[in-house]
Amino acid sequence: MPYQEEIVSMNDAKFAVHSFIKKMILLIWKNQDVGLVVHQNIDQPLEAAFKDILHVFSNLSRNLNFIEHMPMVAGWKLNQRARPIVVDPGLYLSKKYDLAHTTQRRSLPTAFKLFTGSAWVVLTRSFVEYCIWGWDNFPRTALLYFTNFISSPEGYFHTVICNTENFRNTAIGHDLHYIAWDSPPKQHPRVLSIKDFDKMVKSGALFARKFARDDLVLDKIDRELLNRTNRFTLGAWCTGSSSNGADPCLLRGNYSVLSPGPGVARLEKLMNTLLSTEFRTKQCSSSQ
Repeated sequence: MPYQEEIVSMNDAKFAVHSFIKKMILLIWKNQDVGLVVHQNIDQPLEAAFKDILHVFSNLSRNLNFIEHMPMVAGWKLNQRARPIVVDPGLYLSKKYDLAHTTQRRSLPTAFKLFTGSAWVVLTRSFVEYCIWGWDNFPRTALLYFTNFISSPEGYFHTVICNTENFRNTAIGHDLHYIAWDSPPKQHPRVLSIKDFDKMVKSGALFARKFARDDLVLDKIDRELLNRTNRFTLGAWCTGSSSNGADPCLLRGNYSVLSPGPGVARLEKLMNTLLSTEFRTKQCSSSQ
C-alpha cells in the first residue's frame, strides 16, 4: 500500500469527508433506512453478490450498528492516540502531507469514556442522524474532542455510541471484515495471502483486507467465491445465455428476484454468533 494511503488513514481530513458524505446521503434519501459501509479500495469483497447480503440483512433488526469497539484504557493507544494533539494539513491544503505534531498533550475526558476500534463500520440512519444533529449536544462535544486527534475515525463513532444510552445496546462489536494481525500485533494488519484463504471463507465476513497488488489469492477469491472472470458477478435477473462468452445480462428478467448463493450460510452463521446473548452482553463494556 502506498505510503500516502497510510497517512490518509490516520487524519482528520478523511473523517471530515466521511461525515460530509453521510450527511448528503441522509438528505438525498430522506425516507430510507440507509446502512453505510465505510471501506477503502484495498478491501476485497468475499460475498458473491449484494443479493446475499440483502437476503440476510432483511431478516435483521434495522437498529443494529456493526462497529468493532473496545475501551481505550491504559496502554499505547491512550498515550499515542488520545493524548497527542496534531494538525492535519489535509483540512486546509489540496495536497497530502504528514500530520503536524504539537508539543502540548491533551487531558483525558472525565464526562465520558473513550472507546476505540475499527474504522470500517455499518451504521444505521438513526445513529448517523444523531451524530449529525446531536440533539443532546454530546456528538458535538465528542467531535470537538476528536478534532486534532490521531486517527479520529477509529474512535469518534465508537465513543459516541458507547456513551449514549439510546444507542449503546445497538452496537455489535464486529466490522464484518476478515483482518489478520501479527503476534504481537503491529500498527497495521498483516498482508493476506493464499495461506489465509480457508480462514477468510470460514469467517463469514463480507470483506477482507489487506492484500498485495495482483496477489494470487485475489484471483482465487474471484474464481471460487465471487464466480466472476471478466465481468461483474451475475444477478438472478440475468436470464440470457452465457454460451460462447455472451453476456447473460443482455436479457433481463425480474429485478426484484433474489436468489441467495452459497455464501448466505456463512454470513448467517456469523450473524447468529454476533446476535447471541453471550456476545451482545459484552458490548460497550468498560472492562473488555
